[in-house]
Amino acid sequence: MEFLQKLGITSENKGTGTGQSWLSAGNNNIRSLSPVDGKLIGSVQATTRADYEEVIQKAQQAFKEWRLWPAPKRGEMVRLIGEELRKNKENLGKLVSYEMGKSLQEGLGEVQEMIDICDFAIGLSRQLHGLTMHSERPGHRMYEQYHPLGLVGIISAFNFPVAVWSWNAMLAWVCGDVCIWKPSEKTPLCGIACQHIVAKVFRENQVPEGVSCLINGTAEAGEWLAADCSIPLVSATGSTRMGKAVATMVAQRLGRSLLELGGNNAIIISKDADLNIAIPAAVFGAVGTAGQRCTTTRRLIIHEDIYDVFKEKLVKAYQQLKIGDPLDTRNHVGPLIDKAAVDAYNNAIAACIQQGGQFVVKGGMLEGENFSSGCYVRPCIAEVAHNLPIVHTETFAPILYLIRYKELEEAIAIQNSVPQGLSSAIMTNNIRESEQFLAHNGSDCGIANVNIGTSGAEIGGAFGGEKETGGGRESGSDAWKNYMRRQTNTINYSTQLPLAQGIQFDLG
Repeated sequence: MEFLQKLGITSENKGTGTGQSWLSAGNNNIRSLSPVDGKLIGSVQATTRADYEEVIQKAQQAFKEWRLWPAPKRGEMVRLIGEELRKNKENLGKLVSYEMGKSLQEGLGEVQEMIDICDFAIGLSRQLHGLTMHSERPGHRMYEQYHPLGLVGIISAFNFPVAVWSWNAMLAWVCGDVCIWKPSEKTPLCGIACQHIVAKVFRENQVPEGVSCLINGTAEAGEWLAADCSIPLVSATGSTRMGKAVATMVAQRLGRSLLELGGNNAIIISKDADLNIAIPAAVFGAVGTAGQRCTTTRRLIIHEDIYDVFKEKLVKAYQQLKIGDPLDTRNHVGPLIDKAAVDAYNNAIAACIQQGGQFVVKGGMLEGENFSSGCYVRPCIAEVAHNLPIVHTETFAPILYLIRYKELEEAIAIQNSVPQGLSSAIMTNNIRESEQFLAHNGSDCGIANVNIGTSGAEIGGAFGGEKETGGGRESGSDAWKNYMRRQTNTINYSTQLPLAQGIQFDLG
Protein backbone atom coordinates (compact mmCIF):
# COMPACT_ATOMS: atom_id res chain seq x y z
CA MET A 1 0.00 0.00 0.00
CA GLU A 2 1.32 3.38 -1.01
CA PHE A 3 0.73 5.05 2.34
CA LEU A 4 3.02 2.52 4.03
CA GLN A 5 5.89 3.33 1.69
CA LYS A 6 5.44 7.07 2.18
CA LEU A 7 5.75 6.58 5.94
CA GLY A 8 8.91 4.51 5.62
CA ILE A 9 7.21 1.22 6.53
CA THR A 10 8.69 -1.89 4.92
CA SER A 11 8.08 -5.60 5.32
CA GLU A 12 10.87 -5.68 7.92
CA ASN A 13 11.59 -2.73 10.22
CA LYS A 14 14.19 -2.02 12.85
CA GLY A 15 12.39 -1.39 16.11
CA THR A 16 14.92 0.54 18.20
CA GLY A 17 15.55 4.18 17.40
CA THR A 18 17.48 6.96 19.13
CA GLY A 19 16.22 9.90 17.15
CA GLN A 20 18.10 10.11 13.88
CA SER A 21 19.38 6.54 13.70
CA TRP A 22 18.24 2.96 14.23
CA LEU A 23 20.04 0.31 16.25
CA SER A 24 20.52 -3.29 15.23
CA ALA A 25 18.47 -5.78 17.17
CA GLY A 26 18.15 -9.51 17.71
CA ASN A 27 16.17 -12.05 15.76
CA ASN A 28 12.94 -11.75 17.71
CA ASN A 29 10.35 -10.08 15.52
CA ILE A 30 6.97 -8.57 16.35
CA ARG A 31 4.51 -9.30 13.55
CA SER A 32 1.84 -6.71 12.86
CA LEU A 33 -1.33 -8.29 11.49
CA SER A 34 -4.11 -5.98 10.36
CA PRO A 35 -7.46 -6.69 12.03
CA VAL A 36 -9.05 -5.28 8.87
CA ASP A 37 -8.17 -8.24 6.61
CA GLY A 38 -5.88 -10.44 8.71
CA LYS A 39 -2.89 -9.76 6.45
CA LEU A 40 0.67 -9.28 7.64
CA ILE A 41 1.53 -5.59 7.30
CA GLY A 42 5.14 -5.95 8.37
CA SER A 43 7.43 -7.08 11.16
CA VAL A 44 9.45 -5.09 13.67
CA GLN A 45 12.66 -6.18 15.37
CA ALA A 46 12.17 -6.34 19.12
CA THR A 47 14.58 -4.34 21.26
CA THR A 48 17.23 -6.40 23.02
CA ARG A 49 18.38 -5.65 26.54
CA ALA A 50 21.75 -4.52 25.20
CA ASP A 51 20.10 -2.12 22.77
CA TYR A 52 17.88 -0.84 25.57
CA GLU A 53 20.94 0.03 27.64
CA GLU A 54 22.41 1.88 24.65
CA VAL A 55 19.17 3.80 24.25
CA ILE A 56 19.28 4.88 27.89
CA GLN A 57 22.90 6.01 27.58
CA LYS A 58 22.13 8.09 24.50
CA ALA A 59 19.04 9.56 26.18
CA GLN A 60 21.01 10.54 29.28
CA GLN A 61 23.68 12.22 27.19
CA ALA A 62 21.08 14.01 25.08
CA PHE A 63 19.30 15.36 28.15
CA LYS A 64 22.44 17.18 29.30
CA GLU A 65 22.35 19.25 26.11
CA TRP A 66 18.62 19.39 25.36
CA ARG A 67 17.73 20.87 28.78
CA LEU A 68 20.00 23.85 27.97
CA TRP A 69 18.11 24.72 24.79
CA PRO A 70 15.77 27.65 25.51
CA ALA A 71 12.22 26.42 25.92
CA PRO A 72 10.92 28.50 22.96
CA LYS A 73 13.59 26.92 20.76
CA ARG A 74 12.44 23.48 21.91
CA GLY A 75 8.93 24.65 21.07
CA GLU A 76 10.11 25.50 17.57
CA MET A 77 11.15 21.86 17.08
CA VAL A 78 7.66 20.79 18.12
CA ARG A 79 6.19 23.30 15.67
CA LEU A 80 8.19 21.70 12.88
CA ILE A 81 6.98 18.25 13.96
CA GLY A 82 3.43 19.58 13.73
CA GLU A 83 4.08 20.75 10.19
CA GLU A 84 5.39 17.31 9.21
CA LEU A 85 2.31 15.72 10.76
CA ARG A 86 0.13 17.99 8.65
CA LYS A 87 1.95 16.82 5.54
CA ASN A 88 1.59 13.18 6.57
CA LYS A 89 -1.91 13.36 8.07
CA GLU A 90 -3.64 11.29 5.39
CA ASN A 91 -0.96 8.60 5.24
CA LEU A 92 -0.55 8.30 9.01
CA GLY A 93 -4.32 8.33 9.49
CA LYS A 94 -4.63 5.44 7.05
CA LEU A 95 -1.92 3.49 8.88
CA VAL A 96 -3.66 4.03 12.22
CA SER A 97 -6.91 2.83 10.68
CA TYR A 98 -5.36 -0.20 8.98
CA GLU A 99 -3.11 -1.37 11.82
CA MET A 100 -5.52 -0.65 14.69
CA GLY A 101 -8.90 -1.05 12.97
CA LYS A 102 -10.63 2.22 13.81
CA SER A 103 -12.56 4.06 11.11
CA LEU A 104 -10.58 6.27 8.75
CA GLN A 105 -12.37 9.34 10.13
CA GLU A 106 -11.17 8.39 13.60
CA GLY A 107 -7.67 7.64 12.30
CA LEU A 108 -7.46 11.07 10.71
CA GLY A 109 -8.92 12.58 13.86
CA GLU A 110 -6.21 10.95 15.94
CA VAL A 111 -3.50 12.54 13.79
CA GLN A 112 -5.30 15.87 14.07
CA GLU A 113 -5.13 15.42 17.83
CA MET A 114 -1.35 15.11 17.49
CA ILE A 115 -1.26 18.32 15.47
CA ASP A 116 -3.40 20.07 18.07
CA ILE A 117 -1.14 19.06 20.96
CA CYS A 118 1.85 20.33 18.98
CA ASP A 119 0.13 23.71 18.67
CA PHE A 120 -0.68 23.67 22.39
CA ALA A 121 2.91 22.80 23.29
CA ILE A 122 4.32 25.60 21.12
CA GLY A 123 2.46 28.21 23.17
CA LEU A 124 3.32 26.38 26.37
CA SER A 125 7.04 26.67 25.58
CA ARG A 126 6.78 30.39 26.42
CA GLN A 127 4.64 29.91 29.55
CA LEU A 128 6.53 27.49 31.81
CA HIS A 129 5.86 29.73 34.77
CA GLY A 130 6.50 29.62 38.49
CA LEU A 131 5.31 31.83 41.39
CA THR A 132 6.77 34.69 43.43
CA MET A 133 5.84 34.81 47.12
CA HIS A 134 6.39 37.24 49.97
CA SER A 135 8.87 36.12 52.62
CA GLU A 136 8.23 36.47 56.35
CA ARG A 137 11.83 37.67 56.72
CA PRO A 138 12.85 41.24 55.84
CA GLY A 139 15.20 41.60 52.91
CA HIS A 140 14.23 38.23 51.48
CA ARG A 141 12.41 37.11 48.36
CA MET A 142 10.87 33.71 47.67
CA TYR A 143 9.88 32.15 44.39
CA GLU A 144 9.43 28.74 42.81
CA GLN A 145 10.51 27.55 39.40
CA TYR A 146 10.25 24.39 37.33
CA HIS A 147 13.18 22.46 35.86
CA PRO A 148 13.27 19.61 33.31
CA LEU A 149 12.75 16.26 34.97
CA GLY A 150 15.03 14.12 32.79
CA LEU A 151 14.13 10.88 31.02
CA VAL A 152 10.43 10.17 30.49
CA GLY A 153 9.27 6.64 29.71
CA ILE A 154 6.06 6.37 27.69
CA ILE A 155 4.08 3.13 27.44
CA SER A 156 1.11 3.51 25.09
CA ALA A 157 -1.86 1.31 24.22
CA PHE A 158 -3.11 -0.01 20.88
CA ASN A 159 -6.40 1.90 20.82
CA PHE A 160 -4.74 5.30 20.39
CA PRO A 161 -1.42 4.20 18.92
CA VAL A 162 -0.07 7.69 18.19
CA ALA A 163 -2.12 10.40 19.93
CA VAL A 164 -1.40 9.45 23.54
CA TRP A 165 2.33 9.28 22.82
CA SER A 166 2.15 12.79 21.39
CA TRP A 167 0.32 14.10 24.47
CA ASN A 168 3.30 13.04 26.53
CA ALA A 169 6.18 13.62 24.14
CA MET A 170 5.32 17.12 22.92
CA LEU A 171 4.84 18.44 26.44
CA ALA A 172 7.89 16.62 27.76
CA TRP A 173 10.05 17.99 24.94
CA VAL A 174 9.12 21.64 25.48
CA CYS A 175 9.72 21.07 29.20
CA GLY A 176 13.28 19.98 28.35
CA ASP A 177 12.92 16.24 28.87
CA VAL A 178 13.87 13.40 26.56
CA CYS A 179 11.50 10.49 25.82
CA ILE A 180 11.75 6.72 25.51
CA TRP A 181 8.59 5.35 23.92
CA LYS A 182 7.38 1.77 23.98
CA PRO A 183 4.33 1.50 21.71
CA SER A 184 1.89 -1.38 21.99
CA GLU A 185 3.16 -4.61 20.47
CA LYS A 186 -0.22 -4.74 18.69
CA THR A 187 0.47 -1.52 16.76
CA PRO A 188 4.28 -1.25 16.44
CA LEU A 189 4.29 0.17 12.91
CA CYS A 190 2.52 3.34 14.05
CA GLY A 191 5.47 3.89 16.38
CA ILE A 192 7.96 3.31 13.57
CA ALA A 193 6.15 5.83 11.35
CA CYS A 194 6.13 8.52 14.06
CA GLN A 195 9.83 7.96 14.76
CA HIS A 196 10.59 8.50 11.06
CA ILE A 197 8.65 11.78 11.08
CA VAL A 198 10.36 13.09 14.23
CA ALA A 199 13.80 11.92 13.07
CA LYS A 200 13.52 13.96 9.89
CA VAL A 201 12.87 17.15 11.86
CA PHE A 202 15.53 16.45 14.46
CA ARG A 203 18.16 15.54 11.88
CA GLU A 204 17.56 18.73 9.90
CA ASN A 205 17.81 20.88 13.02
CA GLN A 206 20.75 19.26 14.84
CA VAL A 207 18.68 18.09 17.79
CA PRO A 208 20.86 15.90 20.02
CA GLU A 209 20.73 12.17 19.30
CA GLY A 210 18.62 10.52 21.99
CA VAL A 211 15.91 13.16 22.55
CA SER A 212 13.37 10.89 20.85
CA CYS A 213 13.93 7.19 21.53
CA LEU A 214 11.81 4.21 20.50
CA ILE A 215 11.89 0.67 21.83
CA ASN A 216 9.69 -2.25 20.85
CA GLY A 217 8.79 -5.44 22.62
CA THR A 218 6.32 -7.25 24.81
CA ALA A 219 5.47 -6.45 28.43
CA GLU A 220 9.09 -7.18 29.33
CA ALA A 221 10.23 -3.99 27.58
CA GLY A 222 7.70 -2.03 29.60
CA GLU A 223 9.08 -3.61 32.76
CA TRP A 224 12.54 -2.33 31.82
CA LEU A 225 11.19 1.20 31.80
CA ALA A 226 9.22 0.78 35.00
CA ALA A 227 12.17 -0.65 36.93
CA ASP A 228 14.82 1.75 35.59
CA CYS A 229 16.02 4.18 38.27
CA SER A 230 17.39 6.52 35.57
CA ILE A 231 13.82 7.25 34.42
CA PRO A 232 12.12 9.56 36.95
CA LEU A 233 8.71 9.45 35.25
CA VAL A 234 6.89 6.60 33.53
CA SER A 235 3.64 7.46 31.79
CA ALA A 236 1.59 4.32 31.14
CA THR A 237 -1.71 3.96 29.29
CA GLY A 238 -3.57 0.66 29.27
CA SER A 239 -5.56 -1.69 31.45
CA THR A 240 -5.95 -1.28 35.20
CA ARG A 241 -4.10 -4.56 35.67
CA MET A 242 -1.13 -3.28 33.69
CA GLY A 243 -1.20 0.05 35.49
CA LYS A 244 -1.08 -1.55 38.91
CA ALA A 245 1.98 -3.57 37.86
CA VAL A 246 3.75 -0.48 36.50
CA ALA A 247 2.85 1.63 39.54
CA THR A 248 4.18 -1.02 41.90
CA MET A 249 7.52 -1.26 40.11
CA VAL A 250 7.93 2.51 39.84
CA ALA A 251 6.93 3.07 43.47
CA GLN A 252 9.48 0.52 44.68
CA ARG A 253 12.22 2.83 43.40
CA LEU A 254 10.32 5.99 44.50
CA GLY A 255 9.82 7.17 40.94
CA ARG A 256 6.78 8.90 39.52
CA SER A 257 4.08 7.23 37.48
CA LEU A 258 1.42 8.91 35.36
CA LEU A 259 -1.39 6.41 34.79
CA GLU A 260 -4.26 6.48 32.29
CA LEU A 261 -6.13 3.22 32.80
CA GLY A 262 -9.58 1.70 32.46
CA GLY A 263 -12.93 3.40 32.05
CA ASN A 264 -16.51 2.24 32.57
CA ASN A 265 -18.26 5.36 31.43
CA ALA A 266 -21.91 6.27 31.72
CA ILE A 267 -24.30 8.82 30.27
CA ILE A 268 -27.30 9.79 32.37
CA ILE A 269 -30.31 10.44 30.11
CA SER A 270 -32.63 12.80 31.95
CA LYS A 271 -36.34 13.10 31.22
CA ASP A 272 -35.42 16.67 30.21
CA ALA A 273 -32.81 15.51 27.67
CA ASP A 274 -32.80 16.65 24.06
CA LEU A 275 -33.02 13.26 22.37
CA ASN A 276 -31.79 14.69 19.08
CA ILE A 277 -28.45 15.21 20.84
CA ALA A 278 -28.56 12.28 23.22
CA ILE A 279 -29.05 9.52 20.61
CA PRO A 280 -26.02 10.30 18.39
CA ALA A 281 -23.88 10.99 21.47
CA ALA A 282 -24.78 7.61 22.93
CA VAL A 283 -24.28 5.73 19.66
CA PHE A 284 -20.91 7.26 18.82
CA GLY A 285 -19.77 6.88 22.41
CA ALA A 286 -20.69 3.19 22.42
CA VAL A 287 -19.51 2.06 18.97
CA GLY A 288 -16.69 4.49 18.12
CA THR A 289 -13.39 2.61 17.75
CA ALA A 290 -15.58 -0.53 18.05
CA GLY A 291 -15.96 0.14 21.77
CA GLN A 292 -12.19 0.14 22.35
CA ARG A 293 -11.76 3.63 23.77
CA CYS A 294 -11.02 4.14 27.43
CA THR A 295 -13.79 6.77 27.20
CA THR A 296 -16.26 4.45 25.43
CA THR A 297 -19.85 4.75 26.68
CA ARG A 298 -20.61 1.42 28.34
CA ARG A 299 -23.68 2.33 30.40
CA LEU A 300 -26.77 4.41 29.70
CA ILE A 301 -28.69 5.35 32.85
CA ILE A 302 -32.10 6.40 31.55
CA HIS A 303 -34.99 8.06 33.37
CA GLU A 304 -37.97 5.74 33.61
CA ASP A 305 -40.36 8.29 32.04
CA ILE A 306 -38.49 8.22 28.71
CA TYR A 307 -36.87 4.80 28.95
CA ASP A 308 -39.04 3.02 26.38
CA VAL A 309 -39.01 5.90 23.89
CA PHE A 310 -35.25 6.27 24.15
CA LYS A 311 -34.68 2.54 23.81
CA GLU A 312 -36.79 2.40 20.66
CA LYS A 313 -34.87 5.28 19.06
CA LEU A 314 -31.55 3.74 20.09
CA VAL A 315 -32.39 0.36 18.56
CA LYS A 316 -33.37 2.06 15.29
CA ALA A 317 -30.08 3.95 15.27
CA TYR A 318 -28.13 0.71 15.76
CA GLN A 319 -29.95 -0.80 12.81
CA GLN A 320 -28.42 1.91 10.61
CA LEU A 321 -24.81 1.12 11.57
CA LYS A 322 -22.55 -0.14 8.80
CA ILE A 323 -19.78 -2.53 9.81
CA GLY A 324 -16.78 -3.33 7.65
CA ASP A 325 -13.45 -2.17 6.31
CA PRO A 326 -12.62 0.99 8.29
CA LEU A 327 -10.79 2.50 5.32
CA ASP A 328 -14.16 2.62 3.56
CA THR A 329 -15.65 5.90 4.79
CA ARG A 330 -19.17 4.56 4.39
CA ASN A 331 -18.63 2.24 7.37
CA HIS A 332 -19.19 3.36 10.97
CA VAL A 333 -17.59 0.42 12.79
CA GLY A 334 -14.43 -1.53 12.06
CA PRO A 335 -12.99 -4.67 13.66
CA LEU A 336 -11.77 -5.40 17.15
CA ILE A 337 -8.00 -5.40 17.48
CA ASP A 338 -7.54 -9.20 17.47
CA LYS A 339 -9.21 -12.53 18.17
CA ALA A 340 -8.41 -12.30 21.88
CA ALA A 341 -10.61 -9.20 21.97
CA VAL A 342 -13.35 -11.13 20.19
CA ASP A 343 -13.12 -13.82 22.86
CA ALA A 344 -13.46 -11.18 25.60
CA TYR A 345 -16.52 -9.79 23.79
CA ASN A 346 -18.16 -13.22 23.54
CA ASN A 347 -17.36 -14.01 27.18
CA ALA A 348 -18.91 -10.73 28.34
CA ILE A 349 -22.10 -11.44 26.39
CA ALA A 350 -22.33 -14.92 27.90
CA ALA A 351 -21.73 -13.51 31.40
CA CYS A 352 -24.38 -10.86 30.90
CA ILE A 353 -26.98 -13.44 29.89
CA GLN A 354 -25.98 -15.77 32.74
CA GLN A 355 -26.35 -12.88 35.22
CA GLY A 356 -29.84 -12.00 33.99
CA GLY A 357 -29.26 -9.39 31.28
CA GLN A 358 -31.66 -9.25 28.32
CA PHE A 359 -30.30 -8.28 24.91
CA VAL A 360 -32.49 -5.96 22.83
CA VAL A 361 -29.86 -5.77 20.09
CA LYS A 362 -28.05 -9.07 19.85
CA GLY A 363 -24.35 -9.42 19.29
CA GLY A 364 -22.23 -12.00 17.54
CA MET A 365 -19.38 -12.40 15.11
CA LEU A 366 -19.68 -11.43 11.47
CA GLU A 367 -18.57 -13.94 8.87
CA GLY A 368 -17.99 -13.87 5.13
CA GLU A 369 -15.53 -12.58 2.61
CA ASN A 370 -15.65 -9.01 3.94
CA PHE A 371 -14.92 -10.16 7.49
CA SER A 372 -12.13 -12.64 6.80
CA SER A 373 -9.90 -11.48 9.68
CA GLY A 374 -12.33 -12.96 12.20
CA CYS A 375 -12.28 -9.72 14.23
CA TYR A 376 -15.63 -8.17 13.26
CA VAL A 377 -18.49 -8.22 15.76
CA ARG A 378 -21.94 -6.66 16.04
CA PRO A 379 -22.43 -3.78 18.47
CA CYS A 380 -25.08 -4.94 20.94
CA ILE A 381 -27.34 -3.57 23.67
CA ALA A 382 -28.53 -5.26 26.86
CA GLU A 383 -31.04 -4.26 29.53
CA VAL A 384 -29.49 -4.97 32.93
CA ALA A 385 -29.65 -4.36 36.64
CA HIS A 386 -26.98 -1.84 37.55
CA ASN A 387 -25.27 -4.10 40.09
CA LEU A 388 -24.45 -7.05 37.81
CA PRO A 389 -20.75 -7.99 38.09
CA ILE A 390 -20.29 -7.80 34.31
CA VAL A 391 -21.63 -4.24 34.30
CA HIS A 392 -18.89 -3.23 36.74
CA THR A 393 -16.23 -4.79 34.49
CA GLU A 394 -14.64 -2.93 31.60
CA THR A 395 -14.96 -4.95 28.39
CA PHE A 396 -13.09 -3.42 25.46
CA ALA A 397 -15.86 -4.09 22.94
CA PRO A 398 -19.11 -2.49 21.69
CA ILE A 399 -21.44 -3.76 24.42
CA LEU A 400 -23.85 -1.17 25.82
CA TYR A 401 -25.87 -1.63 29.03
CA LEU A 402 -29.23 0.08 29.63
CA ILE A 403 -30.26 0.89 33.23
CA ARG A 404 -33.43 2.60 34.55
CA TYR A 405 -33.55 5.27 37.24
CA LYS A 406 -36.19 7.36 39.04
CA GLU A 407 -34.36 10.21 40.78
CA LEU A 408 -31.16 12.00 39.79
CA GLU A 409 -29.45 11.14 43.07
CA GLU A 410 -30.04 7.48 42.27
CA ALA A 411 -28.62 7.89 38.75
CA ILE A 412 -25.46 9.59 40.04
CA ALA A 413 -25.01 6.87 42.66
CA ILE A 414 -25.34 4.19 39.95
CA GLN A 415 -22.84 5.98 37.77
CA ASN A 416 -20.34 6.28 40.62
CA SER A 417 -20.77 2.68 41.80
CA VAL A 418 -18.19 1.17 39.43
CA PRO A 419 -14.46 0.90 40.28
CA GLN A 420 -13.40 3.10 37.34
CA GLY A 421 -13.71 6.89 37.24
CA LEU A 422 -12.69 8.28 33.87
CA SER A 423 -15.48 9.96 31.88
CA SER A 424 -19.13 10.73 32.54
CA ALA A 425 -21.95 12.77 31.05
CA ILE A 426 -25.50 13.89 31.58
CA MET A 427 -28.02 14.79 28.90
CA THR A 428 -30.43 17.39 30.27
CA ASN A 429 -31.88 20.85 29.59
CA ASN A 430 -32.52 21.27 33.32
CA ILE A 431 -29.84 23.60 34.71
CA ARG A 432 -30.40 22.34 38.25
CA GLU A 433 -29.69 18.78 37.15
CA SER A 434 -26.56 19.78 35.27
CA GLU A 435 -25.20 21.72 38.23
CA GLN A 436 -25.99 18.89 40.64
CA PHE A 437 -24.17 16.48 38.34
CA LEU A 438 -21.07 18.71 38.37
CA ALA A 439 -21.17 19.46 42.11
CA HIS A 440 -18.79 17.94 44.66
CA ASN A 441 -21.38 15.25 45.43
CA GLY A 442 -22.06 14.60 41.74
CA SER A 443 -19.93 12.70 39.25
CA ASP A 444 -16.76 11.21 40.76
CA CYS A 445 -15.00 11.02 37.39
CA GLY A 446 -12.05 13.03 36.10
CA ILE A 447 -14.20 14.14 33.16
CA ALA A 448 -17.82 15.25 33.58
CA ASN A 449 -19.75 16.56 30.55
CA VAL A 450 -23.15 18.13 30.02
CA ASN A 451 -24.97 17.53 26.74
CA ILE A 452 -22.02 15.87 25.04
CA GLY A 453 -20.93 12.25 25.23
CA THR A 454 -18.18 10.58 27.19
CA SER A 455 -15.62 10.31 24.36
CA GLY A 456 -13.89 12.83 22.14
CA ALA A 457 -12.03 14.98 24.69
CA GLU A 458 -10.29 18.14 23.47
CA ILE A 459 -6.57 18.56 24.14
CA GLY A 460 -7.01 21.89 25.96
CA GLY A 461 -8.30 20.24 29.13
CA ALA A 462 -6.41 17.87 31.38
CA PHE A 463 -7.34 14.29 30.48
CA GLY A 464 -7.58 11.54 33.08
CA GLY A 465 -9.66 9.94 35.79
CA GLU A 466 -9.91 8.75 39.36
CA LYS A 467 -10.11 5.44 41.23
CA GLU A 468 -8.97 2.51 39.06
CA THR A 469 -8.43 4.89 36.15
CA GLY A 470 -5.18 5.81 37.90
CA GLY A 471 -5.40 9.49 38.82
CA GLY A 472 -3.11 10.73 36.04
CA ARG A 473 -3.63 13.89 34.00
CA GLU A 474 -2.27 14.36 30.49
CA SER A 475 -2.61 16.77 27.58
CA GLY A 476 -3.89 20.27 28.42
CA SER A 477 -4.33 22.62 31.37
CA ASP A 478 -1.36 22.33 33.76
CA ALA A 479 -0.54 18.70 32.94
CA TRP A 480 2.90 19.98 31.87
CA LYS A 481 3.90 20.05 35.55
CA ASN A 482 4.05 16.24 35.51
CA TYR A 483 7.14 16.47 33.32
CA MET A 484 9.08 18.92 35.49
CA ARG A 485 10.53 19.12 38.98
CA ARG A 486 9.50 21.98 41.24
CA GLN A 487 12.10 24.00 43.12
CA THR A 488 11.52 26.61 45.84
CA ASN A 489 14.12 29.40 46.05
CA THR A 490 14.73 31.94 48.80
CA ILE A 491 17.09 34.87 48.22
CA ASN A 492 18.50 36.98 51.04
CA TYR A 493 19.52 40.40 49.74
CA SER A 494 19.98 41.94 53.22
CA THR A 495 23.07 42.18 55.44
CA GLN A 496 21.41 40.13 58.19
CA LEU A 497 20.59 36.44 58.62
CA PRO A 498 17.16 36.26 60.25
CA LEU A 499 15.85 32.73 60.65
CA ALA A 500 12.36 31.56 59.77
CA GLN A 501 9.77 31.22 62.53
CA GLY A 502 11.70 33.81 64.57
CA ILE A 503 14.29 31.27 65.73
CA GLN A 504 17.30 32.83 67.48
CA PHE A 505 20.74 31.28 66.98
CA ASP A 506 23.40 33.41 68.63
CA LEU A 507 26.98 32.23 68.39
CA GLY A 508 28.07 34.86 70.94
